Amino acid sequence: MTSTVLAGVDGSPQSTAAAHWAAAEAVRRGASLRLVHAWPWLTDGVSSYAEPDALPEAVRRTLAEAAEDIRGLYPDLTVENDAVLDAPVDGLLAAAAEAELLVLGSRGRGGFTGLLLGSVSMSVAGRSTVPLVVVRETGTPGEGAAEVVVGVDAHTPEAEVLDFAFREAALRGARLRAVHGWDLPPVFGYAGGVVPAAELGQLEALEAKLLSLALAGPREQHPEVEVIEDVQLGAARALVEASAGAALVVVGRGRRPIEFGPRLGRIAHAVLHHAEAPVAVVPHG
Repeated sequence: MTSTVLAGVDGSPQSTAAAHWAAAEAVRRGASLRLVHAWPWLTDGVSSYAEPDALPEAVRRTLAEAAEDIRGLYPDLTVENDAVLDAPVDGLLAAAAEAELLVLGSRGRGGFTGLLLGSVSMSVAGRSTVPLVVVRETGTPGEGAAEVVVGVDAHTPEAEVLDFAFREAALRGARLRAVHGWDLPPVFGYAGGVVPAAELGQLEALEAKLLSLALAGPREQHPEVEVIEDVQLGAARALVEASAGAALVVVGRGRRPIEFGPRLGRIAHAVLHHAEAPVAVVPHG
């Protein structure tokens, strides 16, 4: 069975950029592309999808134009489009359950101009059970970008996140930059934050060793991928800086609910808001 890459479309420039990114990704994966528009006002409480004739003209035009545009660029790609009869977040989450990957724009038509990430993309990123890629209208590198960047917690590495990042690098023929951001132990904060150079060097060497150990298994499985091990103080800052010119930045998000439901951690939250490249959020655990 052919896998599917799903992209949410609403006619906004950000969703158009997301659909084009999703199309290129589907071609790389040998997958089909499905374009989905979530439209809650047509539901009869029974159906999940709308018949084409029942859709408002604006919705039909949005889906048709997006599909036609992509077929013109990728004539061999199988492109389908659907309107989901549900609110945007719930509709996209339900549709994505049947897909290999979900791709969204950073903001939709209803977003406030000053926001870097819209409420729909943020909510879906915190709840999606499949990897989600968030794409901006601008600042998205071309196909020739040389690096995929992945955030690695070397103390508790997550196999799903590393597997996704290595695969994306392999699909692009790109090198993989594995960024492990670490923080000073609290004891140094109590001491006024001054760390002797010798101790700082020892701590950094230990973190570097942990990163090498975390990457050993995936590197063996993907010998074709060149890997750069990057150990820095401060994970979010390091990932945002590494995003400049990258093809993709990959971060993890725990599947386990926290308090009132799944949500993004601080690092994923910061990277989604500030990274210059598309960001993949991979659920794990």
